[in-house]
Amino acid sequence: MSASGPGSDAATPAGEEAAGVRRGLPREPGGEPWPPASAVPPSAPRPGAAAEAENRGGIGELEPARPISGSGSDSGTDAETPAPATASGAASAADAVPAASSEEITRAPATSATPAPAADARSATPSPRPPLTVPRTVWPGAAARNRATTPARTQKRPPAAAPRGGAGARLADFSPVQLLGSTAVLGVFALALVGIAVLVARFVLAIGPGREFLAAFPGEYHLPDSAPVGLPAWLNWSHFLNSFFLLLIIRTGWQVRRKKRPAAFWSPRNNKKRRISLALWFHQALDILWIANGVIFVVLLFVTGQWMRIVPTSWEVFPNALSAALQYASLDWPTENGWVNYNSLQQLSYFAITFVAAPLAIISGVRLSGVWPKNAEKLNKLYPVEWARKVHFPTMLFFVAFIIVHVALVLATGALRNLNHMYAARGSEDPAAYTSDPTGLLIFAASLVVMAAAWVAARPAVLVPIARLFGEVKQR
Repeated sequence: MSASGPGSDAATPAGEEAAGVRRGLPREPGGEPWPPASAVPPSAPRPGAAAEAENRGGIGELEPARPISGSGSDSGTDAETPAPATASGAASAADAVPAASSEEITRAPATSATPAPAADARSATPSPRPPLTVPRTVWPGAAARNRATTPARTQKRPPAAAPRGGAGARLADFSPVQLLGSTAVLGVFALALVGIAVLVARFVLAIGPGREFLAAFPGEYHLPDSAPVGLPAWLNWSHFLNSFFLLLIIRTGWQVRRKKRPAAFWSPRNNKKRRISLALWFHQALDILWIANGVIFVVLLFVTGQWMRIVPTSWEVFPNALSAALQYASLDWPTENGWVNYNSLQQLSYFAITFVAAPLAIISGVRLSGVWPKNAEKLNKLYPVEWARKVHFPTMLFFVAFIIVHVALVLATGALRNLNHMYAARGSEDPAAYTSDPTGLLIFAASLVVMAAAWVAARPAVLVPIARLFGEVKQR
């Protein structure tokens, strides 16, 4: 067998094979093997060295080729390459180490076809690789699992995406069947809670102590003698404007909270650097109108004496409020006439919405708006913006809950009579009066049409011309 190794041409000189370049068949019959000896560099690396190094290093671990030195004066002896790996698993063991240097390779006579022992290749100590300077984006595939693990390969892979239904799940991640099933389960659960509350309230009011409590505190107490009777027209108008502004404020506030790419931006003329979304501008404009309406409402309350109807004037308000709550829960609702006096639960609710929730919404909204001085460090430390965010959104939820319960009770406890009080300023000391008059209902229906029209009209095509009267608007 030729010393050039298996698969080599017999005419290939030993020195050329040692240099790492194999010469093939001649291009002309009887000519010199190609390429000619004069064109072969004395120390050219073998063409397969880079491929072998790549196979040994794995993905992204290409090591520089190490040429095998060979002496041409060794009377026909060549530097023998390492023995090819067998299919019995020697390949994985040999691939775990880089190519050995020429001094570490056992030389054999040219006439010997015995390969170098595989133990010599395994005994070579792998040279450490420098750590990657950038995060790894490619990992070895299945074929590299049996190779030695390097420090670079021990890097953790990016965390997998959160499974569906986790903390970051959205409604869009669930199918309609799942949403319908969840809604049905929650509905049944809510009905069960309501049924339990009704049974408990009826039991409490049926026993002796409950009946005595109900007789002592029927659900309302007598107002001062100077308290007015009836609801004036200005209170009806203020009530409608308050509902109108609150509806749009809640809608725009939700848009500001949820919208990621606003359709337009508004900037004041005297400060072009300040830019807010069109929805936020409309939200703040509505806030100003709502505050103005509230200030007029409160002033007229104290001027006309109507404040005594919604501001508690006796400590009896608390046990009477509990009595009214038990009567509502038992579905045996208290008989009251809002034209003359509210029950104590109503009074506390109206007081809370007027003198507690509204000021909280205003104070937290001012802190979140551009009116608040940004460079006032001491003031910002005393009232951090995080506090305002934690107050503003729950206050909005309280308004929503109040509106739902308020409207439901107005319609369920005598809709025609209550709507006449609230929208038509019509009522009587007789609770049975105006129970068939549709005037208040018609005005209420007209107010709903106005609210619906404002809801539909509150879009950029309508808001942009109005916003340009107070500043500059840039649309996408």
